[in-house]
Amino acid sequence: MLKKIGLVILVILVAIQFIPYEKNEGKPAEHPISGSYNIPANVNKLLINACNNCHTNTSEYPWYASVEPVGYWLNGHIQNGKRHLNFDEFTHKPLAWQYHKWEETVEMVEEGNMPLESYTNFGLHPEANLTDSDRQVIIDWAKDQMAYLKVTYPADSLVMKRRSPPPA
Repeated sequence: MLKKIGLVILVILVAIQFIPYEKNEGKPAEHPISGSYNIPANVNKLLINACNNCHTNTSEYPWYASVEPVGYWLNGHIQNGKRHLNFDEFTHKPLAWQYHKWEETVEMVEEGNMPLESYTNFGLHPEANLTDSDRQVIIDWAKDQMAYLKVTYPADSLVMKRRSPPPA
């Protein structure tokens, strides 16, 4: 009985190797963050190492992404990361959304929630491990962008509009 179950699992694992999915590779940035915001070289290096794989339109997949179901899992993380924040589509969004994402960036980095532990664990992405000073650089940069928006645009354009509850 256990041999049959093991054989079925093996067949399934082999079969899923041939089910394709669209990887997050090579789509050019349409509205990149660098088009509207200043990104100093030190910040850009941190973003490239710790953020861009999940928060841009181009990801560098590690070798183990070719082994399923790991590849599906990684691609799901990437798609989820892009759904929350995509630096390549950042300036296409309303100013209030951009301002809110700067606030979230500060919060997530301060609390150590970004980059995800699943990305930095096991020594697979050592370049993505942020020191306290690296975190502070990103936080200060995000706060500078928020300050830039505050002095450049009317205050009411930086406030997210509350959604109306659906009719009962």
